[in-house]
Amino acid sequence: MKVLIVEDELPAFNRLGKLIQELVPVADILERVDSVAAAREWFAFNPLPDVVFLDIHLADGSAFDLLETLRIDCPIIFTTAYDQYARDAFKVSAIHYLLKPVKREDLQEAFTKLRLFRTMFRSEQPVKLPAAQKKEFKKRFVIRFGEHIKTLNVEEIAYFYSENRATFARSHEGRNLPVDFNLDTLEDMLDPACFFRINRQYLISLAAIAEMKTYSKARVIVTLKPRAEEQPVVSSERSAHFKQWLGGEL
Repeated sequence: MKVLIVEDELPAFNRLGKLIQELVPVADILERVDSVAAAREWFAFNPLPDVVFLDIHLADGSAFDLLETLRIDCPIIFTTAYDQYARDAFKVSAIHYLLKPVKREDLQEAFTKLRLFRTMFRSEQPVKLPAAQKKEFKKRFVIRFGEHIKTLNVEEIAYFYSENRATFARSHEGRNLPVDFNLDTLEDMLDPACFFRINRQYLISLAAIAEMKTYSKARVIVTLKPRAEEQPVVSSERSAHFKQWLGGEL
């Protein structure tokens, strides 16, 4: 069992870690993360653990600030010195709520609930579903500018970008052409093996990447070809998926 502890107080972390090892000796405590910012960065670069112990009050904000901007698709057990947040905790799908200082019997109850949760959602006999039809992705666009109409094949497009509430396709030849769909719609229309939404403004093809550099621990700056007016940056919440996309894992 892989465990992540998000806790800004070292004594509380040491106590919780010790109790976890006593109750579940095979547990692997991956790391101690001590802030909202550090938690965002950790989840951007690491696979999901089996469970997260999440302190509500952190050095730079609250656990609810984190969960408003980051979806954590694994069981969460809240830890806090206050009991008034219990209702809010269960609204964001926490499976348990531990009061500090954490007691051994309360932690045992949390692990019992976690095992029950995992059993309920584990499919031992997968239901055989009819084979899904392969999704058809967009092959070409009709481009209108003035009185002129032309078609543009998807293979001709380096990337899409939004500007002043309009959306444009940039061809590999460097032409900027208006399209009738916003980036959210385009993201669903295009083959995800070929195009990736790196941030709110850019949806890029793999062939359009000329160079990539580390911009910060959780972000990557991309040089496109043809060059964009500004070098786009992969948003921190998309960085992990972007790297998987580059490696052909998505």
